[in-house]
Amino acid sequence: MGKRLGKGISAIIPELPTNVDVEYRIAEIEVEKIRANPLQPRRDFNDSKMEELKQSVKEKGIIQPITVRAIGDGYELIAGERRLRAARDVGLKTIPAYVIPVNTDVEMVELALVENLQREDLNPIEEATAYKILSMTFNLSHEEIAKRVGKDRSTITNSLRLLNLPEKIKEDLKNGILSQGHARPLLAIDDERTQLKLWEKIKKENLSVRQVEKLIKKLLTKQETEKKEEKKEESPFIRSIENTLMHFFGSKVKIKGSEEKGKIEIEYYSQEDLNRILELVSGFEGAED
Repeated sequence: MGKRLGKGISAIIPELPTNVDVEYRIAEIEVEKIRANPLQPRRDFNDSKMEELKQSVKEKGIIQPITVRAIGDGYELIAGERRLRAARDVGLKTIPAYVIPVNTDVEMVELALVENLQREDLNPIEEATAYKILSMTFNLSHEEIAKRVGKDRSTITNSLRLLNLPEKIKEDLKNGILSQGHARPLLAIDDERTQLKLWEKIKKENLSVRQVEKLIKKLLTKQETEKKEEKKEESPFIRSIENTLMHFFGSKVKIKGSEEKGKIEIEYYSQEDLNRILELVSGFEGAED
């Protein structure tokens, strides 16, 4: 017999959002008739936790039903992949399930995402990836996603930005080595090598989120000061010398400082290039003698 989901839905089916208003039924479904959700936001399954769940399923069975939609002559999973995997692994033939009429893929992703968010089952990268699916695949704006999953728009935007981090940092976030609070300040850094170097420092020194924020702020202030120094207009005399040296060495030359004091930087691009420049310097010194 079907039931209508309304305001008190979270007390009946915890994995569905409270604003869903659809008919559903509870059924005992053959495990082999359920196919995985290709848009499932969860990607990582902790081995030790899965073993614990399988042991629980062996002893007590599936206590909380999974959620599926009917499709063709079978079913497609919406929420409860860990429970379904555990049921398969321990050899259960059937599993209790809420069967709900979900007509579109975007509804299915929403339900799966909200279920995992409410259960706090997703790591930061999985959560961001799910938002990306809603954004890219279904052309939803950050504002629309926020309304559908019950979050602030800024939360969605900040979450998606995590996907721009280097793979090493994203992998650590997946594994819970550090939090997204540690990683988010690094997004202000443009250079990937600097991001990775800072990430290692954060882990090695076990910095708090507040300490990371102060560290990044200090670095950005230093970089901004250096940029302002570089933007100071050079005198025609300095520019003239730079051009002369660039033609002489055949490489980019930068003079930092003033007419009274400073340093000369000559770029080279390989060991051979360095040797060539050194030969020019040696030849110049020889000519002076």
